[in-house]
Amino acid sequence: MVISVSTPRRSIRDAILGGVLGGGGRQLYQPLRCALYDGSARGGGQSVHGLAAALSVDAGDVVRVSTEVAAKNVLILMSDTGGGHRASAEALRDAFRIEFGDAYQVFVRDLGKEYGGWPLNDMERSYKFMIRHVRLWKVAFHGTSPRWVHGIYLTVLAYFYANKVVAGIMKYKPDIIISVHPLMQHIPLWVLKWQSLQRKVPFITVVTDLNTCHPTWFHHGVTRCYCPSAEVANRALLRGLQTSQVRVFGLPIRPSFCRAVLEKDEIRKELELDPKLPAVLLMGGGEGMGPVEETARALGEELYDYERRRPIGQIVVICGRNQVLRSALQSMRWKVPVKIRGFEKQMEKWMGACDCIITKAGPGTIAEALIRGLPIILNDFIPGQEVGNVPYVVDNGAGVFFKDPRKAANQVARWFSVDVDGLKRYSCNALKLAQPEAVFDIIKDIHKLQQQYAAVTRIPYFLTSPFSYRM
Repeated sequence: MVISVSTPRRSIRDAILGGVLGGGGRQLYQPLRCALYDGSARGGGQSVHGLAAALSVDAGDVVRVSTEVAAKNVLILMSDTGGGHRASAEALRDAFRIEFGDAYQVFVRDLGKEYGGWPLNDMERSYKFMIRHVRLWKVAFHGTSPRWVHGIYLTVLAYFYANKVVAGIMKYKPDIIISVHPLMQHIPLWVLKWQSLQRKVPFITVVTDLNTCHPTWFHHGVTRCYCPSAEVANRALLRGLQTSQVRVFGLPIRPSFCRAVLEKDEIRKELELDPKLPAVLLMGGGEGMGPVEETARALGEELYDYERRRPIGQIVVICGRNQVLRSALQSMRWKVPVKIRGFEKQMEKWMGACDCIITKAGPGTIAEALIRGLPIILNDFIPGQEVGNVPYVVDNGAGVFFKDPRKAANQVARWFSVDVDGLKRYSCNALKLAQPEAVFDIIKDIHKLQQQYAAVTRIPYFLTSPFSYRM
């Protein structure tokens, strides 16, 4: 039975989406109704199709008792705009598998690339282009920060691509939806809203920025917003989220990293590093960004003792996918031991073998370095989301910031020679700031949340909600 109520006043965004998702106007999407909502499961109405049917509980399930418990489907939405989003998504997937085994089936997908049109299917290439021309990214980040700007932008995207996104969600029939990207929230949330499925399908946001972050991360319609730091949680509250929606557990790091037990001497032997020399790890993210080459040259000079004619340290350079950088470094002649690597999937070993790190202010790399207790020298950052990572590290005594490659190299030389106590102090502070169990804390909380939702959905919807909107 559908009870008509007076239609509340709607915003321009809702009016447009009403046309997209079946509320009038240009109807691009045939409205779907759950059998349990409109009474068809009780013998009337038409057959049910699509997302609502896929996600609804059949009315018979209320009275039937099954001896088999089906695996719950978890759909993690991400985009390859920077390596951190995929890394967090895969960390969550691996943690679900370790903690709950076959109880959850986890899918990591980029629905924008797979089902959306331009610009959703071109975000990866566009992001890389703007990062190479960093002023463009700075303008894009700050220019879209006002609510009215990104609100219009996201509404237009929903108007054109809601149908395709719904088709993508239908394919995976999720019991839980998790977003690890700020632009992978709004369209799925609007779909759930217009299908009256918020009470059945929890929608989770996992923020992957440590401090400063774009306002689109914070949507008031989410069930949970997991924040990596108190600073991000405060931003979420200022953007209108309720305290019941916000949790602070840390940045999700893949289990193979955060639970790795490493002995430095053994790892150095395995990686063919000098067991007697302290080592500095130099990297610039997955793309090898920042002043990596200049810093490597400066380290080569600073870590060589010209009076005693011997090195005081060794260098490990991770070039990522930057083949030009790797070739340039390999062609150089070095006075100190140097390891030059490309893209590495076992960073826990290289970090475990080193004594400090020089890197740009990427959140994933910072979180991993903290877990390994590495003093951090930040030498670069992406305007916008990485700006706040610098004070996050420096103010907590876990590292320092130097733009000048020579100053960064000189600090390493001091730590390896006359200021060993300072190196240990920074290392202790890094360990205090680390949150190695964050990924498991997040998925355990999601599991509890899903159990609460499952208990509610065993009760017919018409008994738990007095009104139902016709769409």
